[in-house]
Amino acid sequence: MKRALTSVFLGAALLVSANAMAAAPKFAVKNNAPVALIDDAGARAIWLENLPEATALKYPVKKLGYLSEVNGGFDDHKNCVVVARAMQVPVSGKNFIYDPKKTSITLGTQAGATPEQCSALAKTKLKEAVQSLVAAL
Repeated sequence: MKRALTSVFLGAALLVSANAMAAAPKFAVKNNAPVALIDDAGARAIWLENLPEATALKYPVKKLGYLSEVNGGFDDHKNCVVVARAMQVPVSGKNFIYDPKKTSITLGTQAGATPEQCSALAKTKLKEAVQSLVAAL
């Protein structure tokens, strides 16, 4: 009896440890934005911080990816204007197919901003767009 219980507990422990060691899903993420506003590493970090692992169960990582576009800059009056768009799009291998399934857009302005402040605004707006998209999933 003792031996049977030991086998059961050992099997359960192996199953739990295998699940614990399973790697987090590798979401396909792409950034289409000028580096002056947000670099690829910064955009990727925002996506990965805000995409829950459960998303990979509902939306398979081999079929759907996440694309961000941040546009903007300064107008004639030194106002920073930024538009950030977060999208869930189909993927085929390593290629992103520009046919958004879900989209979220945010807009922000900051008067008299420096380039660093404009970049910070772009990151903030992208984070808001990503969080809005994730909430809709």
